[in-house]
Amino acid sequence: MKLAKRAFLSTVPVLTGYVILGIGFGILLSEQGYGFGWSFAMSALIYAGSMQYVALELIRSGASLATFALTTLMVNARHLFYGISMIDKYKGVGKCKPYLIFGLTDETYSLVCADPPADVVQEKRTAYRLLVTLFDHAYWITGCVLGSLLGTLLPEEFTAGLDFALTALFITVFVDQWMKTKRHLPAVVGAAASVVSLLIFGQDSFLIPAMILIVATLLIMPRAKKDRPAEGGDSRD
Repeated sequence: MKLAKRAFLSTVPVLTGYVILGIGFGILLSEQGYGFGWSFAMSALIYAGSMQYVALELIRSGASLATFALTTLMVNARHLFYGISMIDKYKGVGKCKPYLIFGLTDETYSLVCADPPADVVQEKRTAYRLLVTLFDHAYWITGCVLGSLLGTLLPEEFTAGLDFALTALFITVFVDQWMKTKRHLPAVVGAAASVVSLLIFGQDSFLIPAMILIVATLLIMPRAKKDRPAEGGDSRD
């Protein structure tokens, strides 16, 4: 019980963000005619905030399974590096390893990659990380299902403009990364590649070409020795 309380307190900041973003997703899903069962299934099985928002647009445009698969890989490619960095910590964790890997979202990773609080003994660390992962997943599911239920109750004019949520999310991430680092070339490449792909392929088909162009450009670019944070920013990536 004490371990669960410690894990819960560690995840309270994630709770607020996940519930709010999840509600936004659930409302948008409801607007497309999908009930809370779909919202529960997507949040439980996909469990990827930005990809779930992107999936709404892919569903709306009638994208193929191949497009879904490639887009998911490109959007969530960073998780490959999360997993590599957790190999030692997740070594020998037993049957819970598949779920720990599945639940390694950005926010969960930030909590489990660090050493647990000092009062969590060595033999309880796996249990602590599992509880953190479970709590975060539960917050996201709760937010999505609540949003889906609210979407059926709120008047249409109240939910107008919610489809801008994903755009706002990515703008926030872009600005945050711009302010934290002095090397802005990758951000400029991303923005330029997106605009060029949008002009060439159109609104419904530009996403995958833009991602391919961004990755290809960044791979051939000379790498900086060190990406120092901007003056006054913090040192997190």
